[in-house]
Amino acid sequence: MLEDLWYKNAVIYSLDLETFMDANNDGTGDFEGLCNRLDYLHALGLDTIWLAPFQPTPNRDNGYDISDFYGVDPRHGSSGDFVSFIHKARKLGIKVIIDLVVNHTSDQHRWFQEARSSKDNAKRDWYVWSEERPADWNKGMVFPGVQKATWTRDKESKEYYFHRFYEFQPDLNTDNPEVREEINKIMGYWLELGIAGFRVDAVPFILESSNSKKGENPKLHFEYLKEMRKFLQWRKGDAVLLGEANVLPNESKKYFGEEGEGIHLMFNFFVNQYTFYALATADTRPLIKALEATKDIPGSSQWAHFLRNHDELDLGRLTEEERQTVFARFGPEKHMQLYERGIRRRLSPMLGSRQQTELAYSLMFSLPGTPVIRYGDEIGMGDNLELEERDSVRTPMQWTGEKQGGFTKGETPIHPVVDEGYYSYEHVNVEDQRREPGSLLNWMTSLIRMRKECPEIGYGNWEIMETGHTEILGMRYTWKNKILLIWHNFQEKSLELVVPEKMAGASRIADLMSNIESIVDEKGRHTITLEAYGYRWFRAVP
Repeated sequence: MLEDLWYKNAVIYSLDLETFMDANNDGTGDFEGLCNRLDYLHALGLDTIWLAPFQPTPNRDNGYDISDFYGVDPRHGSSGDFVSFIHKARKLGIKVIIDLVVNHTSDQHRWFQEARSSKDNAKRDWYVWSEERPADWNKGMVFPGVQKATWTRDKESKEYYFHRFYEFQPDLNTDNPEVREEINKIMGYWLELGIAGFRVDAVPFILESSNSKKGENPKLHFEYLKEMRKFLQWRKGDAVLLGEANVLPNESKKYFGEEGEGIHLMFNFFVNQYTFYALATADTRPLIKALEATKDIPGSSQWAHFLRNHDELDLGRLTEEERQTVFARFGPEKHMQLYERGIRRRLSPMLGSRQQTELAYSLMFSLPGTPVIRYGDEIGMGDNLELEERDSVRTPMQWTGEKQGGFTKGETPIHPVVDEGYYSYEHVNVEDQRREPGSLLNWMTSLIRMRKECPEIGYGNWEIMETGHTEILGMRYTWKNKILLIWHNFQEKSLELVVPEKMAGASRIADLMSNIESIVDEKGRHTITLEAYGYRWFRAVP
């Protein structure tokens, strides 16, 4: 039964251990610090944490350059600290998902050190090599404008190795059965320690075949996703795979599987990008098309919706004209943009107003799928554009108005805290917002509770409602004889809706954010007013 699928009605909180809470005051966040803040996350109403990589690493790419898949980086504590964290999270009813970063390793990983030592080494075929520099050595880069190549000559072995990401992250060869077997061991290890699943990093690149013909698009082994899922559910029946795959809608079913036998959840980058286009233009028509284009997925599958994450806001799926429109509204200065496709700002400073921030989050929580929020966005944290690349949105969590924002008592945090301007920790922090009834934090807590009380969004069927306004998005959910009606006004002025009783599904509808009810007039119509950037959630009253 669909209601047995816990991820359908989950709310996921994404955090990076190194910037969340530092307990030993060395400037880097750790598991002890996270444990000390689990009660905060529980009070917020969250039921799932997604942890960024915390394994041993040279840390040249925010921990995504892993040098040992089976441990905890000493900066964050020990494996015992990880187990203590899992134990406390479980007691609070919080599930934990961790990153599975198996497209590549660090060049300091012992596997790569062995592979480069000799062409006859047993680990040689665990990576992708070429005696000559391939003609496409500078094509297909993930970080254009920063990354120089995808093939780099290894001075030790005198051959070129392939890397989709930076040169210090050589790609694993998932064509090799031994590599796949090792990935199963990695998954099995962490599942035994109590996690609820994996956020699978760079899914399309994991599936790329190293045997693809030169000059052609790489062949993708989608059957490998089915293998991964089969192993995962053999080890832990309700564990999930949450995939990062920025693909076009017509390709998504290959990742979910025709009958839902592939990945469980996948980030909906396509809808995310058109969400920001709607926020920039107040035109919901392209967003509606994006929603309809991603609607047809298997019943057990689920989209994960988000606004901002630990990377840039990727606008690569928009047309050039659409992208420039979003740039002009949310990232007009060149230093706000990144990789020729995205914006490197946090949500609140990018949108610029509390009204539009609430609109954006109300919208995201109401979209068909599982909402994912980024640490600090619940209090409206800002960014630091003086930091390089994506580090601008990876500043430490702002807990209090004390020095270093309460993140650490050490003098040198892993990244500088935001200490100037409107978004400085003195003005934006958890402690102050807890005490203020009208704060963004308390509003977000209410939103999370309301979303948990609306299982229609995760489990039900949905349709777009005609509103008569291109600035208003209307969605109607039905599940188990329940009807949920949600409207969002992207315009900076108030608008009025006339909703026929037949569309609403009842003569009485109750506003879930207030004690207000709407009753049809003598013509059988509801009249709903949406304020500037307004949003209304209603449930039909039988």
